[in-house]
Amino acid sequence: MKIYNSRYSKLIKLLDFFTVNILVFAYLTYFYTDPTTASALLGIIFSLVFIRINEYFHLYTGELKGRYFTKSLALILSVSLSSIVSFLFFAIAEKLINKQPVENFILLAESLAKCSVFIFLIVFLVRVISSYYLFNSPLRVAILGITPAGLAIKNALQKEYSQRGFTITYFEDRNNQRESALTGIERHGTRSDLLALAKAGEIDEIYIALPMVARQRIKQFLNEFSDTTVDVFLVPDLFSYSPHISQLRMFGNLQTISIFTSPFDSEGAIIKYIEDMILGFIFTLISLPVMILVAIGIKVTSPGPILFKQTRYGLNGKQIEVWKFRTMRVMENSTVVTQATRNDPRITRFGAFLRKTSLDELPQFFNVLQGRMSIVGPRPHAVAHNEQYRVLVENYMIRHKVKPGITGLAQINGFRGETDTLDKMAKRIQYDLDYIQSWSLFLDLKIIILTFLRGFVGKNAF
Repeated sequence: MKIYNSRYSKLIKLLDFFTVNILVFAYLTYFYTDPTTASALLGIIFSLVFIRINEYFHLYTGELKGRYFTKSLALILSVSLSSIVSFLFFAIAEKLINKQPVENFILLAESLAKCSVFIFLIVFLVRVISSYYLFNSPLRVAILGITPAGLAIKNALQKEYSQRGFTITYFEDRNNQRESALTGIERHGTRSDLLALAKAGEIDEIYIALPMVARQRIKQFLNEFSDTTVDVFLVPDLFSYSPHISQLRMFGNLQTISIFTSPFDSEGAIIKYIEDMILGFIFTLISLPVMILVAIGIKVTSPGPILFKQTRYGLNGKQIEVWKFRTMRVMENSTVVTQATRNDPRITRFGAFLRKTSLDELPQFFNVLQGRMSIVGPRPHAVAHNEQYRVLVENYMIRHKVKPGITGLAQINGFRGETDTLDKMAKRIQYDLDYIQSWSLFLDLKIIILTFLRGFVGKNAF
C-alpha cells in the first residue's frame, strides 16, 4: 500500500484551477479573440480535466523537491491529455450547437497547443515555489514498535520525505527481538520515554506499528497519547494476511481491503482499453512492413505455416489463441509443451533471429486489437505451464485477473525467456503481481519505453 501525503492538496488544486483559467483566458484573449463566454468556458473545462488527471497521476501527493524530472514528465503528460480532452469536448459541443467551420477548430487546436506550453511552465513554477514553502519544515517522527510493519513504515516515510529534513526513531517496550531482520534496529527508549517526548513537544508524528493481536496495548497507547497534541497514526499490520493489498474500498462508512482484485475496474478499465486501442493501432501500422518481410523470410527459409497459434490463458483464466510468427519446425499446442532452450534443435535459423530480436511477437498486436491481450501485462504462458505452476507458485493465478501483455514488468527486469528453475518462475510471477498491484497509465508508458530501450534483445531471448 502506498503512503500519500495529502497535505495542502486542496490548496494546490485551487491554485491550479485559478492558474489554468487565468492563462487560458489571457492567452485566448490576447492571441485569439475578444473575451467571450466560450473562452471562459474552455478555461473551466480545461482546469477541471487538468485537476482530475493530476489526481490520477498523484501530482497532489508527496513532495516535489528532488523529484523534478519524474514530476515534470507526469505534468507534461497531464497538460497534454487535458488539452486533447478539452479540445474534443469543446469541438464536439461547438459543432453540434453552433456548427463552426473546420478552420475554427484548427485554430482552436493550435491555440490550445501553444497555451499548454505556458500552462506547463507556469504550473510547474507554482509547484516548485509552493513545495519550497509548504514542505520546508523538518519533521520529527517516532515509530512505536520494532516490527515488520514498523520497518515498512520507516522505508515508506524515507521514500516520501526523501528531500525533506526529518528524523525517525524507534521506541519499543520489549527488550528482545525474535526476527533477525529487526535485531539491528536501534531502540531509543520505551513507550514511557516516547510519551514524555510527546508531552514536551519534541515529536511531530507517532506511528504505532504493533501487531494486530496487541489490541489492548494499542488501545492503551492511544489513550495515553490522547493527552498530548502530537499527530498519532496507526499502522495496521494488514500484510500479515497477504502481501497483495492494493486498495481500500468504501461502502458507506464501512472500509474493505482488496486482496485479490483487478486494477482495471470502472475508469481503470476504460483507460486501459483506450491505451491498448490507440497504441495497438499505432504499433500495428508501424510494424506492418516488418511483419510482411518476416512472413516472406519464414516462407522462404522453412516449410510450414507463417503464423503459430497457441492456446493460452487470458483474462480471468479463459483460454485464448495467441499469435506468433513460427520459429520452430514443430507446432506444440498440447497438454505437454517443452519450453525453448538455448541452442534448441527445434528452432530454425531464421526463427532463432526472430526470437533473439523478439520479432516473433509482432502478430500479438492483432491480439491486442481483438481485445484478447494488452500492450503491457503479464506474459501469457502455455496452458500446460499454467497447470504445472499454479500448484507450485503461490498466488500464481492472480496474474490472470488482467489481460496478458506483449511486454511487462518482469520482462524489462530480465525475467524473460526460459524459466528452467522454479525460483525464476516465482520471481517472474512476483513482478507480475507487483505490476497488478501498482498499475497506472504512467507505469505502462514507462514499461513500453524501457522495452524499446532494453527489452527486445537480451541474453535470455532465445
